[in-house]
Amino acid sequence: MQSQARTRWACRRGMLELDVILMPFVEKHYADLPDQEKLTFQRLLEGDDPQLFAWFMGHEKCEDAEFAALIKKIHTLNGAILSD
Repeated sequence: MQSQARTRWACRRGMLELDVILMPFVEKHYADLPDQEKLTFQRLLEGDDPQLFAWFMGHEKCEDAEFAALIKKIHTLNGAILSD
């Protein structure tokens, strides 16, 4: 498993919209995640920015159940208002 510092660095993306979602989550909540969710988050960060953007903005449905659950959790912990 990556260190929190490496994970924080991986959250710095090419899209400001993703930075605004990912950076606060890592700073405030990542350390409290169970190890399995940390690993899922690290796998999520391996994705392309356009795909992550589409999932986080709700433009596309994420078919990976672990990713989808974590994306919802990130939105919730960041205080986003979600519509299903």
